Amino acid sequence: MGSSAPDDDVIGQLERGRRQFLALVEPVRPELHRYCARMTGSLADGEDVVQETLAAAYYELSQMTQLPPLRPWLFRIAHNRAIDQWRREQLRRAEPLDAALDVPDDPMHEPDHVLASQQAVRAAISGFLELAPVQRACVILKDVLEHSLDDIAAELDLSVPAVKAALHRGRAALAAQFGVAAATSPAPVVSPALRRYASLFNARDWDGVRAMLADDVKVDLVSRRKMTGREAATYFTNYHGVQGWHLVPAWFDGREALAVQLGADDGRPGYIIVLGWCDGHVQTIRDYRYVPYIAREGTCEFTD
Repeated sequence: MGSSAPDDDVIGQLERGRRQFLALVEPVRPELHRYCARMTGSLADGEDVVQETLAAAYYELSQMTQLPPLRPWLFRIAHNRAIDQWRREQLRRAEPLDAALDVPDDPMHEPDHVLASQQAVRAAISGFLELAPVQRACVILKDVLEHSLDDIAAELDLSVPAVKAALHRGRAALAAQFGVAAATSPAPVVSPALRRYASLFNARDWDGVRAMLADDVKVDLVSRRKMTGREAATYFTNYHGVQGWHLVPAWFDGREALAVQLGADDGRPGYIIVLGWCDGHVQTIRDYRYVPYIAREGTCEFTD
């Protein structure tokens, strides 16, 4: 007899373990994404860091004898992954933490100042990239996610005075952004190709949709499954069997996207789909159906 049955059992155990782990971290996941999106300056890149974080945590957990305190453990991993990405992309040079002590005293930069917190919540996600990484992390954790100074110190492996110093400096930098008038941006316009894709998809014209795909199209049903080439046919089959959705071309997080509306009166999309193009064909499809918190976090501008 072959070994398919034992192999299937191992795969089944791994899948059950993965699902149990995802259920365990599910309550923390939207908050992790809010943090990672602001650390990277992008909702999509933030989700990539969340995926890396969970993969690293799942591996680390397999080497442990007991579960560590969940939230600080996950945020510590997320912070390190976000910094790694920042360094890889060389977005900007890190500023020494000691430089935070050079900021003049200002009551606004006290740890619990309300106006500073409001400014951080309203700031554009990409705007946090103007802050040095440690300052960025402290402002996001304190003013956006409302973590305590002690929690932040544990999550970033810093002392509380170091957290206060970084928070002080970061708030000053963020406040300066609010003093600069934003330039008026032209109304966003999406490509005719994206409009055609949405029209064909809404009409359930799957042959027309497939004609727009590259032969080696890659589909990422984020947090659930990845497919390539012919295997991607199941992606469209699943959509064909579900009712109540409608794709609308939109501008989301600085790029064109498809907003998926799940009801006629929805003011916001239920979730987002992002396409990548190459030589006029769809090369990649990233469907965020199973991580809907991304759509809630960003600003979506409909173009129809």
